[in-house]
Amino acid sequence: MAKKTSFNDAPKNGPEFKLNPGSTSILLIFVTLCLVAFAVLCVVSSNSDRKLGSKVITRTSEYYEACDRAQSLIADIDDELLNAYILSSSEEEYYEAVGGTSRSFVIDIDQKQKLYVELAIDYPDEKKGETDKPFYHITSWHVSTGSSK
Repeated sequence: MAKKTSFNDAPKNGPEFKLNPGSTSILLIFVTLCLVAFAVLCVVSSNSDRKLGSKVITRTSEYYEACDRAQSLIADIDDELLNAYILSSSEEEYYEAVGGTSRSFVIDIDQKQKLYVELAIDYPDEKKGETDKPFYHITSWHVSTGSSK
């Protein structure tokens, strides 16, 4: 008659593995601590991403507000150049009326950054009244944290 072997019977010549009663608790505590550590890291990382995103939104909106103010100044300069062109009879008189061949101005973006804009004033070689030619072109448009040069 064949002898029945139970599941708990280990072969006599194989290595013996014994599990201490507290090792499962230690393993469970270790896994829980790892999960808590990863959760804390995720919260810290997402919080720093939120703060960085907020700073980027603020800086971007400040830059575009400065660009809007610069475009308004350029529009005013363009109107001034148009009036000087209409009232002048020669190129020399035009440049004298507008104060030279270039204009520049600085717009504050925030406490640390400034937008520097430089325009070269052009004389449109067209008949008076035709204003489709530009009176200027932008030679520099840059943001800096120090002086312009």
